[in-house]
Amino acid sequence: MNATNPQHGRGARVVQMRGPRGGSNGAGPRIRGRPSTGYPWYVRVILAAQRRKYGRELEPAKLWGRLPRSFLALTLLYRSLDRARSPIEPGLRSLVQVRVSQINGCGFCVDLNSAAAIERHAAYDKLAALDNFDGSSLFGEREKAALAYAEAMTDSRRQVDEALFTRVRQELSEDEIVELTALVAFQNMSSKFNAALGVPAQGFCAASSAKEAS
Repeated sequence: MNATNPQHGRGARVVQMRGPRGGSNGAGPRIRGRPSTGYPWYVRVILAAQRRKYGRELEPAKLWGRLPRSFLALTLLYRSLDRARSPIEPGLRSLVQVRVSQINGCGFCVDLNSAAAIERHAAYDKLAALDNFDGSSLFGEREKAALAYAEAMTDSRRQVDEALFTRVRQELSEDEIVELTALVAFQNMSSKFNAALGVPAQGFCAASSAKEAS
């Protein structure tokens, strides 16, 4: 399944959902968000920030807004993980998030995180080859170890065994491993939430591809 308009060309192909549990979203969320006036002030502040950054409100935010305190905590958690001083480089963080989202069948997450990866200068070819990263020369050993760890955490049919953890230890520090684990856990929660509620892609990857090409 392609989460963006195929007419957008090369950039659109990177948001295909591939993996053990890849799936397809419908035309819209199964539950709609509330009118803006139906949210507490701090949720409205977050939604306004999204309009400034993305040009629109994110559909998952309007759903999480029904649980306003949880949404505020979730927002603060993600900002702490996706910070400028993270020991894990931005491009790798986005690649990990896209791969987790592919496995969980979340069109919205694949779309948004692919757009983020493009803005962080991750190669298009890496995004397109994510489902075969371990056999691709496009990825370095650090990237392969992080992605293999993310896959093992996400796919319920697998486990993080000692061999894999040793591989990860060879490429990442202990602080980096803990941070990567937290990021993968967060992305699993986010993508499974969105997939279950049928949140569709919002076209961010296509927009980022067009911006990058201009």
